[in-house]
Amino acid sequence: MVKNLTYLMDPFCGWCYGAAPTIQALRAEPNVQITLAPTGLFAGDSGRPMNAEFASFAWTNDQRIAQLTGQRFTEAYRTQLLNDSGKRFDSGPATLALTAVQLSEPERELDALSAFQLARYVDGRDTADLAVLVAILSELGLDAAATRLLQSDDALVGASRKRMSSARRDMATFGLQGVPNLIVSDGETRRPVSGGALYGDPEPLLASLRAAA
Repeated sequence: MVKNLTYLMDPFCGWCYGAAPTIQALRAEPNVQITLAPTGLFAGDSGRPMNAEFASFAWTNDQRIAQLTGQRFTEAYRTQLLNDSGKRFDSGPATLALTAVQLSEPERELDALSAFQLARYVDGRDTADLAVLVAILSELGLDAAATRLLQSDDALVGASRKRMSSARRDMATFGLQGVPNLIVSDGETRRPVSGGALYGDPEPLLASLRAAA
């Protein structure tokens, strides 16, 4: 039986980046389908300009994630993004870019998310900048999505807002706080999986999904 996983996430969430290895393991599992559900946790009005206080908080949190998951947060990310007061911490553009991929080549949306995360946390590229996001999509060969993002028409913006609203309804329905989180569906029932299961060894989570088949 196919397990459909709704992945509640935000492209600027460091903990979601920390969960990336487990998400990739789930993706490789037979009979598992993953649907991204961007929540807009740090999008638009929920974003903020960078400043020294927030940069210090973010970097401390990132070090906790790195210790727990082994994911890399480089000095390039710290100096070029966190320590630049001209930058903005806003996941809205990256969420819009993911929606552009979802509308054109949905099977590659996880590829785009992974590329955005690595670009930000490893390469120190500003993924709050539409031009940077367009460049990354082009590098991935996602030309239709890149073109759509450049246009950023009302239909794309509306689709992105609709996805965020749907994700937030799911969070409210299951009483979920923050991201990442998973909702598992077997076609008849839906149940949440604790975000904590997404860190470290993915095998216990994989085993539980197989046992429930």
